[in-house]
Amino acid sequence: MSNATETIELELRDTVYDADGTELGVVRGFDDAGFYVAANAHVETISADRTPGSSVGEAYLMWRCWECGEMGELDTLPESCPACGARKEELYYWTED
Repeated sequence: MSNATETIELELRDTVYDADGTELGVVRGFDDAGFYVAANAHVETISADRTPGSSVGEAYLMWRCWECGEMGELDTLPESCPACGARKEELYYWTED
């Protein structure tokens, strides 16, 4: 059994799939930890009131701008960053304590 890892280049708006070929969603952003996906309705995601593996406190689902770091409450994802004007594609989902 091989432990080799295949490198795949992703870009914004690419569709990603799990190992079984089930569509997970569309790439919405990148950071040092990896990439963020706007998940399809059938995919289990974290809720806005908790972070996976956390037993203490709450985390709030927000949006964050990749360009300037501006954050906002996630009632709806804005069409552009109100602080720097970056396009909607530069905004990604973020959890904040």
